[in-house]
Amino acid sequence: MAKILVVDDEPDLEILLTQKFRRRIRKGELALIFAQNGVQALERLQTHDDIDMVLSDINMPEMDGLTLLSQLNSLHLDLRAVIVTAYGDMKNIRTAMNRGAFDFVTKPIDFDDLETTISKTLSHLQVMRDALRSRDELVALRRELGVAAKMQESILPTDFPDDPRYDLHAWMTPAQEVGGDFYDFFKLENDRLAMVVADVSGKGVPAALFMMVSRTLVKGTAIGNPDPAKCMAEVNDLLAESNEESMFVTVFYTSFNPANGLLEYANGGHNLPFVVKASGEVRQVESESGLVLGVIPGFEFPGGSIELEPGDTFFVYTDGVTEAMNEAGEEFGDEALAKALEECAGAEAVDVRRHVVKAVRAHAGDAPQSDDITCLALKYLGPQ
Repeated sequence: MAKILVVDDEPDLEILLTQKFRRRIRKGELALIFAQNGVQALERLQTHDDIDMVLSDINMPEMDGLTLLSQLNSLHLDLRAVIVTAYGDMKNIRTAMNRGAFDFVTKPIDFDDLETTISKTLSHLQVMRDALRSRDELVALRRELGVAAKMQESILPTDFPDDPRYDLHAWMTPAQEVGGDFYDFFKLENDRLAMVVADVSGKGVPAALFMMVSRTLVKGTAIGNPDPAKCMAEVNDLLAESNEESMFVTVFYTSFNPANGLLEYANGGHNLPFVVKASGEVRQVESESGLVLGVIPGFEFPGGSIELEPGDTFFVYTDGVTEAMNEAGEEFGDEALAKALEECAGAEAVDVRRHVVKAVRAHAGDAPQSDDITCLALKYLGPQ
């Protein structure tokens, strides 16, 4: 049974959460414990030493959520904390992340999104506990990297939106046990959908750690900033603040409005996506390349927009697709990618992704995979 400590001074939240998770509570899968402020939360933790997760509001009487996070760190408890904050409250989000928060949700609370966040947090916690239990049995670096790969896999979203207006699917295959590529998608204000595909420099654990930091910053900044170009500029400044290892990440960030098919984007040194028309015509998105993130602060990133028509598919990827080499050292290339996309025009998003990955692997043959392969396909079905 997973135990969640909910810390919030709103009395109605206890009723709403109990109703939302009533089935899992009845089945013995979940237990909810409530406290109205940080002081009560610490008292609950003394009597319940098996709490798995703390879901805490920030603004509360007697002891706020940020102070509670500091107290949790000093107690060294085996749990994960998720904060609840308002849209655009980037300062508190950054402070909470610096104090050890695993993730955050925004008010007003979307209970479906909250359920996904809880599942992801508990899954990550379980992976970490499994890793600790296996620590004495790890006899080689490969097994340690295997644990890291599970952690990374638990972070990438695998539950894709069920929306009659669009069809979305994404995939990442690392070249090593852990990779530096990532994709993400999440809801924004005004019913918009954010989509991110990125590629961190380097490979292995360092790239995976930088990937996790980059993903959190993009998501946190995007929620409070509707302009993709300004969002990229802020993330770039944050990454460049403390980047002693001189790592960087290429990012293509998109804000999509399913009501009219408008897709606004900003490019941070990333490969240009393609649009596959329903007729089979394949066009590459026109955009300046921009600059990789994390190197030079104060850079203004190029942005743009396109309007998808019903039946169009937007396809964004990392260079592991086009630079995949066969045994002769020949790259897959943009032309082969465009041809593969043309062959699956009008297909569902998952089938587009599968067809492209299959074409890349057929080209590579027996040659080892040299880079992470990541792609995301969005098919626009129409406003209704």
